[in-house]
Amino acid sequence: MIPIWSPDVEMRVRAEAAPMDRQLAEAPKEIRFCTRCVVSNQRPRIVFDAEGVCSACRYAERKRDGRIDWEARGKELRALLDRHRRSTGYDVIVPVSGGKDSATIAHRLKHEFGMHPLCVTWAPFAYTEVGRANFEAFVHCGFDTIVAHPDGLMHRRLARLALEYLGDAWQPFAYGQLNFAMHAAVRFGVPLVMFGENGEAEYGGDPAANDKPCWDRADWDRVYLKGAGVDNLLDLGRALGAFEQGDCRSLSAFYAAPARAETEFHWWAHYNRWHPQANFYYAQANTGFTANPEGRSEGTYSKYASLDDKHDGFHYYMAYIKFGIGRCTSDAAHEVRDSEITRDEAVALVKRFDGEFPKRHFKEFCEYLGIDAAHFWRIVDRWRRSEIWELKAKWPLLPTDTASHEWKLRRAVWHTEPEARAA
Repeated sequence: MIPIWSPDVEMRVRAEAAPMDRQLAEAPKEIRFCTRCVVSNQRPRIVFDAEGVCSACRYAERKRDGRIDWEARGKELRALLDRHRRSTGYDVIVPVSGGKDSATIAHRLKHEFGMHPLCVTWAPFAYTEVGRANFEAFVHCGFDTIVAHPDGLMHRRLARLALEYLGDAWQPFAYGQLNFAMHAAVRFGVPLVMFGENGEAEYGGDPAANDKPCWDRADWDRVYLKGAGVDNLLDLGRALGAFEQGDCRSLSAFYAAPARAETEFHWWAHYNRWHPQANFYYAQANTGFTANPEGRSEGTYSKYASLDDKHDGFHYYMAYIKFGIGRCTSDAAHEVRDSEITRDEAVALVKRFDGEFPKRHFKEFCEYLGIDAAHFWRIVDRWRRSEIWELKAKWPLLPTDTASHEWKLRRAVWHTEPEARAA
């Protein structure tokens, strides 16, 4: 275990941790499941209508039935790109990881639309072998790419505070993933940034921007950052003694949005129907993308999404703990909406894989955060909500990588299957 601050700070962090994720206060007390897919109303900001159908399924319905004029949106995209096209230099900034979605966007912009993209990457916490191979394959198929690695010690400290206080060590990555591209746009004088999909529309959330090309900047903190930007973690860290003023001077500026606001942020999926499986086939054929050679990812049945970071599995696992929605639920719900699988198949997959613990990289994850397995499980239990979980059994903590309590979901999607069929 590698310490990341002094023992007295460690004691204060463990003793004083209290939830800061503002999404939890808004979660409904009664759990309901969408009657079309498998997502529940515990997903932050999701909306269920009178028929029990979630906002993501309603949006998918609009994508299929012609209520979105994709031809008109395609013309809007070409007009947007033409407005930013240049004779020299870069035309557009594309945040990339080497994964299927960002690789597809960058490749299509270059080869289908004749744009000259500058690709930018906010590095993962810890590359997987397949993630690094996919990233390098993408670069070598013809793209200028800049990679940002923030101060490693500060990044670890922020991740640890985020796990303790936000229930998700992944949050510092989210800060940089969103904001580094905007900084690159300012520094290189390229005022167009093309991101991927509107997650609120595609996976369930606030539908207010379903027909907009991007969220307004004022909504970023609420939608992307759990209502707690990097300043919140810095203030907390200073109060605990985890950060000194000198530390904060060295903190990467890329964790927060740049002061200048002329940059345009657009979602590719506003102009093109979003289909993750199609992106996989496209990237496989055009950018050298390969699926997970180890097979399916832990916690789900898929093998081609979120492959680049050894810590990704813990992001999805903590979502399962906090909201009862794991990695398999997210994958299966979207594939139901894309008509790749039926709801019955999705329910069976969720019952089999959702909440599977990502043990493959657990030791490395704990070492990165400077904690042991026992403390990780104490953090997990702190984030369990009584509306979602009930305790089945308790036994003495053993010096292993397993939890000391046995919990079960109070209400799972397979409990409601007959009710959903009737609907």
